[in-house]
Amino acid sequence: PIIANFQKGSKSGMVVAFSVPLTLSFVALYMKISGIGLERISLGALILSLGLLVDDAIISIEAMIVQLSNGASREDAASYAWSHTAFPMLTGTLITIISFLPVGIAKSTTGEYAGEIFWVSAAALLCSWVVAVLFIPLLGVWFLPQPKHALENTPSLETKSILALRKVLEWVVVKRKTVCAITIALLIMAVLGTNLVNQQFFPVSDRPELIVDVALPAGSSLSKTNKVVSNIESRILPLPSVVHIETHIGDGAPRFYLPYIPASPSTSHATLLLVAKDLTAREELFKTIKEFANDIPASLHVQRLSLGPTADFPVQYRIIGPNVDEIINTSHEIRDILKNTQGTSDVQIDWGNRTLSESFNLDSEKVVHFGSNRIAIAQQMQAFLSGEVVGTIFNADTHRSLVVRAEDKFRHNPQLWALLPIQTQMGNVFLGQLGALEIKQVFPVIWRRNGEPCITVQSDVMPGVEALEIVEHIKPEIDNIQKHLPYGYRIEVGGDAELSQTANDAIFALLPPTVGIMLLILMLQLQKFSRVLLVLCSSFLGLIGAVLGLLVFNAPFGFVALLGLIALAGMIMRNTILLVDQIEYNKHNGSTLNASVIDATILRARPVILTALASVFAFIPLAFNIFWGPMAIVMIGGLSVATFLTLLSLPAFYLVIFREKKKDKAVQ
Repeated sequence: PIIANFQKGSKSGMVVAFSVPLTLSFVALYMKISGIGLERISLGALILSLGLLVDDAIISIEAMIVQLSNGASREDAASYAWSHTAFPMLTGTLITIISFLPVGIAKSTTGEYAGEIFWVSAAALLCSWVVAVLFIPLLGVWFLPQPKHALENTPSLETKSILALRKVLEWVVVKRKTVCAITIALLIMAVLGTNLVNQQFFPVSDRPELIVDVALPAGSSLSKTNKVVSNIESRILPLPSVVHIETHIGDGAPRFYLPYIPASPSTSHATLLLVAKDLTAREELFKTIKEFANDIPASLHVQRLSLGPTADFPVQYRIIGPNVDEIINTSHEIRDILKNTQGTSDVQIDWGNRTLSESFNLDSEKVVHFGSNRIAIAQQMQAFLSGEVVGTIFNADTHRSLVVRAEDKFRHNPQLWALLPIQTQMGNVFLGQLGALEIKQVFPVIWRRNGEPCITVQSDVMPGVEALEIVEHIKPEIDNIQKHLPYGYRIEVGGDAELSQTANDAIFALLPPTVGIMLLILMLQLQKFSRVLLVLCSSFLGLIGAVLGLLVFNAPFGFVALLGLIALAGMIMRNTILLVDQIEYNKHNGSTLNASVIDATILRARPVILTALASVFAFIPLAFNIFWGPMAIVMIGGLSVATFLTLLSLPAFYLVIFREKKKDKAVQ
């Protein structure tokens, strides 16, 4: 109905509206053949494409309406729509598809997660072009009314709008340099404004689950871990906000959700999976657990699920170097910085604390003297302390293993190990005759990265705080520590900041071939490098409205918003291609430069505005979605401003770049 109202005809609106289900039918068939399911990413790609599906149909039907208003027959109008819009629209469609190419083939976790956006969007856009150039003209011949007189379908209100637009364009022709300067200034302000936009990799999920990771000192027994978990459960179970609780002791929860990565198995670790009644209850439960976390003799890490690939701790710093003591001292400095930074929580070091370790140091000379070796002694020690199966006792229906091991007093008191008998070639000797027991404090787990000791300082963030904000805030202090590190030591940023950078690097690495393909397609269509450059530069016009929209609605810029910016650039370039193509057509038919620009802009104004409005209305429902909201805001803000600039600034830039050698003639 909205489209029909703007086009002053319910039949033309119905023809355009018919393109949506027809296109989606073809896309559904493609998804079935390709094995692509309907889930968050593919569904989002369809919604993203929905704002673009009607664009080609509107342009095609608009070309027919203009020709019908000029007295052409419906068949001639359909032929005109094909000959004058099909290939420029194909170029614009291919440009939009290629702009998503880095996302589809990026070699990264994020590319694997969101790669279906490219394939589904490409299928939808190609199908929409086929529908627009084949089916829409056919439907137009069948259903569009044939005017009895030329210009019959041009109401007085529309004539007044065209006259007003013509006057504005005549002013733009005169003040072309001023308009270009204002546009460039707005673009510079938008680029500077990106520093004010919040950064976010992927948003927190809207699912009601909470994950509570319980970490005891390394080496803790399952019974001790179970005792601590029972204490936690006794505090959580009475809470009315909890619907379901599931506990995994010694292991992580199953990977019930793609972005969730379970913890590694360990006797000192447990995972509690909590399901709240709703999002409000989830946040209340989150705060309650945080309040009693200090009373638990273990480290509690409470996290919500993410809507994309993310790290266990969103803020991470890796300290790598050859000397363990040096990297430990550096980790303590970074830990203190994070603890004193507003917005952080659960700051910890992945090595944990030192624990007591008993080790028996063998005297090599004595071992050789008694005719034994380290392997044989270790095997006997293993049998004494842990036990060794030496046989099986069979009953009528069951059987039991026969295990031989030392008495409890030996196994639980390392001081008595020296009295354990060890069999050698010279007979039995006491273990104390072969070496000495050493008790010292050590780290139970020493992580290595590429063969080098690596300790990670990690932190969670408070609700409403982004990990990238924390990393940016403490960057000067981290850089200062990095400068004073000895040679061979370094600090690496991990967590969400690293994942975001990796995802962006994977995309940006594919930009050169992507831009090269775009240039090739544009050169085939426009036949002149200066026109190609104008089309490419026009893609930046969407940045002005996108940054404005993100700032006004306080929305973060992340991976999803980046997808919206890419799609926005493709839509703007498509409108630019159609406008430039029409200007060139007018010039070849004998019009002056100024007249060609004004007439082409007026002719393309209505389809450009209608396609922008259709896309904006399509994205409004998405603006309230936690995952796709930033993308929708980028599209709504960028299209709203870019449509205005396409009709005013683009003609000014065209006149400045392609000015006639002689003084411009008067406007015809």
